[in-house]
Amino acid sequence: MDPMDIMVADVNSEALGIPRIVLMENAGKCVAEQIFTISKKCKVAIYAAKGGNGGDGFVAARHLIQKGYNVELYFIGTESGIKSSETRMNWKIIQNLGIYNSSLNIFKIHDSSQVEPTNADIIIDAMMGTGVKGKLREPISTAVEVINDSDAVVVAVDIPTGMDPLTGSVTDRAVMANHTVTFHKPKTGLLNADTKYVGNLTVCDIGIPMEAELFTGPGDILRLNRREMNSHKGQNGRVLVLGGNGNYSGAPALAALAALRSGVDIAMVACPKSVSSSIRSYSPNLIVRDLSEDYVRFEDSSDILELSDSADSVVIGCGIGIKDETGLVLNEMVEKIQKPIVLDADALKIVDRNVVKDSDKKIVLTPHKAEFRAFFQVDLPEDLDDKIKTVEGTAAELGCTILLKGAVDIISDGNRTKLNSSGNPGMSVGGTGDVLAGLVAGLISKGHDVFEAAFLGSYINGTAGDIAEKSYGYNFLATDVINEIPKVFKEK
Repeated sequence: MDPMDIMVADVNSEALGIPRIVLMENAGKCVAEQIFTISKKCKVAIYAAKGGNGGDGFVAARHLIQKGYNVELYFIGTESGIKSSETRMNWKIIQNLGIYNSSLNIFKIHDSSQVEPTNADIIIDAMMGTGVKGKLREPISTAVEVINDSDAVVVAVDIPTGMDPLTGSVTDRAVMANHTVTFHKPKTGLLNADTKYVGNLTVCDIGIPMEAELFTGPGDILRLNRREMNSHKGQNGRVLVLGGNGNYSGAPALAALAALRSGVDIAMVACPKSVSSSIRSYSPNLIVRDLSEDYVRFEDSSDILELSDSADSVVIGCGIGIKDETGLVLNEMVEKIQKPIVLDADALKIVDRNVVKDSDKKIVLTPHKAEFRAFFQVDLPEDLDDKIKTVEGTAAELGCTILLKGAVDIISDGNRTKLNSSGNPGMSVGGTGDVLAGLVAGLISKGHDVFEAAFLGSYINGTAGDIAEKSYGYNFLATDVINEIPKVFKEK
């Protein structure tokens, strides 16, 4: 797993009801148990910092002194710098035990001059885990040097301090561990790193359930790309929505407004002239471009392609109608548009699935159950596991990402699969599917790959619906869902 995946799973586990304090307890106990296998009742020095890695070290210290080990705990940092409530709690516990237990000596390290060699038999590196980036600061850098100069057996907690958890590279210096105890699954950096840093790798199960990875949750909000402080207009994404016909103006407007709420800078709607004024009236924030009079025709193709050149992603289908001519135009657009595409609603009725299959574009399809059956000519089983396999196989065959909407959304690109259970029955109201399509396109335009954008959009859309339900019951509207989207982003 990469570091982001493990951070997401950690938060999602808590959302499932497993407190992070429990995961920290299990992690620290795993480290102590590794020490038990190395030596019996020896002297152990623990270098711990203020983050979650340090919290694991505090827990390990507690388990070690209970088994008769002599422990020197070197806390590097300040108490006020401890941000995690779990780490703060375990720091308080270990200080309380230090008052009464002569086997535990606690030293507070504020600068590098206080870091001195230890004669411990085993050293535990609990300074920095998956949050490390770039060159180490003092006094941690000096602590790494002291650890590496020691003759002790070195055990690293989760990741050796100084190693990039994603790549395994070392910018400056890193702890050279004899053993590394990592949690849940190996981080990619550990698998790629030089063995002189990792030593023998042990993977411990700390109680993160499979569901914390498979299902979306609040942890996935951590994945959202941040807006650069010095960014300018257009740098945060441009979305083109192609939709609407003489009878429908709301659908493309909802998709475009949702794209804006995803954080993009520009949302443009290309639509027939007969509905352009209506769409403009929804919001002055929308840019509207007129096409043919009442539905999308052959003569619009060149204009649509030109507009797509300035977009980062394109939504096709919201309220566009099912005219034969429109269908032929959309097939051409799927073939010729050079940007990622979200196919939604009417597009799933008039685009040829073989055009999608033959395309080398990054395409997301957002069908509900009936649209899935009609578009793919495949019946969906009722059993969830069988349904997942069907979606995975279909996505793999067509080389696209499928977001199957339902009580549990299934999102798959054929290789990766996520499930989403956010949302509620009130979301059967018209327009929430258009909101979802706009959200997904917005996230793509902000730099997320199509699969990630699809499952993030699914979670954000459903969670915004859940927030709306708290205010309106099941009597909320698609526009209410759009208005709640920023609250979901604030969870980050």
